Amino acid sequence: MDPCPFVRIVIGNLALMFPDKSRLSSLSFYCKFKLKGFPSQVSDVPFLASESDAVDSRIHGCFAMSRAELESGCGFGKSGKLLGCVVVQLDLKSILENNGNSRASAIQNGWVWIGGSDVKLHLNVRAEPDPRFVFRFDGEPECSPQVFQVNGNVKQPVFTCKFSFRNSGERTLRSRSSLSEPSTSTSCFSSGASDNEQPLKERKGWSITIHDLSGSPVAAASMVTPFVPSPGTDRVSRSNPGAWLILRPGHGTWKPWGRLEAWRERSSGDHLGYRFDLIPDGGIDTIPLANSSISTKTGGKFSIDITTGPTPMTSPIAALT
Repeated sequence: MDPCPFVRIVIGNLALMFPDKSRLSSLSFYCKFKLKGFPSQVSDVPFLASESDAVDSRIHGCFAMSRAELESGCGFGKSGKLLGCVVVQLDLKSILENNGNSRASAIQNGWVWIGGSDVKLHLNVRAEPDPRFVFRFDGEPECSPQVFQVNGNVKQPVFTCKFSFRNSGERTLRSRSSLSEPSTSTSCFSSGASDNEQPLKERKGWSITIHDLSGSPVAAASMVTPFVPSPGTDRVSRSNPGAWLILRPGHGTWKPWGRLEAWRERSSGDHLGYRFDLIPDGGIDTIPLANSSISTKTGGKFSIDITTGPTPMTSPIAALT
């Protein structure tokens, strides 16, 4: 099945230039990127002494949009709280045409005046085709459903998954397989327990393994930090989040790929907070890629885009819904 058409709006090569360059060495600057319908992003901005100085080639922000999101129409802007605002218009028709032809298009490149000030900003804004494979669980993950690849209204099975967990005494390992268990039930935790077994209450020891249709494992995740509520509450706090370690197979063993932490937000209503860090091969320091929240009532989108981290990388990107 072909990948789904996506477009990536990339903002890079930012730099500021001031008419009065005195006292700038002790100051730092940032800008906020805003795109309607997407969380805002923030990046630091260096300053240059003159237009002839070389601008650092770097990606400062990135938004990924599906074809439906492009067709709905949106505006794009970037604002500095103290210096002013620069608005860059998106020609959605041209972007859609170029995406259909698998061509990148330049939207803005060069120096522009920041409105309401005598400061100039250098920026490069471009739209790039970003085809993605989209996958969807055919049921609750804890019921070990099949995983489908989807493209519009078309879907086909590509993976199976097995969800396993241990009880609070770490004595019994239970698992569900999508090949033998239905994926419509939401009571998978208790359906396999005998009358003498203690019901599972602690969220610990969970794991999930993804297999291709031949039965070979292609990915896995294991709960490495249990989800323990704060004393006197039923909420897992941000100061003590639960965590999953995401693994991928390689050279006959499992290799760490990423770490996902989650907690319940206190100050923003009923929201689930999360943070995702990428674990580089042979690297010691992780790379933060996502830090946001999702409503527990209305749901939301959790995206991992490796082009938005401090060290942009090139790799296929997948969306999981």
